[in-house]
Amino acid sequence: MRNMKNVRTLSALAILLFLGSPLYSQTDTTDYEDEEDYSMYDDIDFADEAAKRYASPKIIGISPSKLIYLGYDYQGPYEMQFDGLDNTAGDTFTANSTTGIRLGCSIPVISRNSIVWQMGFNYWETHFNGTPSNLNNEASQSHQNTFRTTGINTTLFKPLGEEQFILFQGSADLNGDYTFSDLMPLKYLKYSAAALWGKRPNDRTQWGIGLARTYRVGELNYIPIVMYNWTDVENKWGTEILFPARANVRRTINPRNMVFAGFELQGQSYRLYNDVNLRSQDLEIRRGEIRLRMEYQFSIKDFLWISAQAGYRINYRYTTDYLPDGKEIYRAFGLLKDDPYVMDNNITNPWYMNVSLNLVSP
Repeated sequence: MRNMKNVRTLSALAILLFLGSPLYSQTDTTDYEDEEDYSMYDDIDFADEAAKRYASPKIIGISPSKLIYLGYDYQGPYEMQFDGLDNTAGDTFTANSTTGIRLGCSIPVISRNSIVWQMGFNYWETHFNGTPSNLNNEASQSHQNTFRTTGINTTLFKPLGEEQFILFQGSADLNGDYTFSDLMPLKYLKYSAAALWGKRPNDRTQWGIGLARTYRVGELNYIPIVMYNWTDVENKWGTEILFPARANVRRTINPRNMVFAGFELQGQSYRLYNDVNLRSQDLEIRRGEIRLRMEYQFSIKDFLWISAQAGYRINYRYTTDYLPDGKEIYRAFGLLKDDPYVMDNNITNPWYMNVSLNLVSP
């Protein structure tokens, strides 16, 4: 019976992948992380100006967008301190390292000068390699498992004329400590979305404002967003900003070598599903982090690029939450305190590195 349920769940997830989310809903990301690369689709033809001119989704000097990526993420040692669950004794866990692969793709569906639409897929995993000191409760024992994110995303860019445009991005992610032999039901999908209005006054500047529904800092929030992409007249310096999700200053050595300095917010809400004793308790780990980083992107052959990051990971939130009947809790960045966390946990901050091989757009 369990195998039949898994087959039905995997089949439904495959249908979502190929047909897209009906809500156009989130990297990690993020995640609206890679799906938020709003300067994509470099292969669009804007040469037909006789009929009507439209705003381009890119500017001069912007970093190339990733069509396919395969990466590896590594965090150094740190300590995890857990409060007691249901008044049990507190626990500690020494993470010698945290590792995981990251892969994804972005597939153009419609690529015209009047509209651009793409669909994408992403898979991230986080595996804790460490030693428990006093794991008394099951919620903290879950950190001996692997957290996974499997999702689809969609992005729609619609020019409104020569300068103005609107942008929509959405995703649906299945986050938890599940295994693929015992997959979580799709009722635990997390939906994220962002809508933005912007202007492209010239070939070197692009800005916009909007609103996002996101889990990027671990739990549901509705936040305003600001985009500002810019390149100087010498094509040496620039910015790639989608605040507060990420902000980078770009130094272009040449069109095939770029260096970045900035930060990014990452996180999600992970269902504790692997242990059958935790499923009925409706528990989720609210995980959010700030990554201060340097990044080097370079081409090794034509459209095959490598991205190498190194930096410092700062814990923003790592709490355990109770979701009765799976209903989402909205706390407005902690201002609404009617629903306390089940566990207020703390973790220290390690260094990290990330490397990926990318096929980028022409």
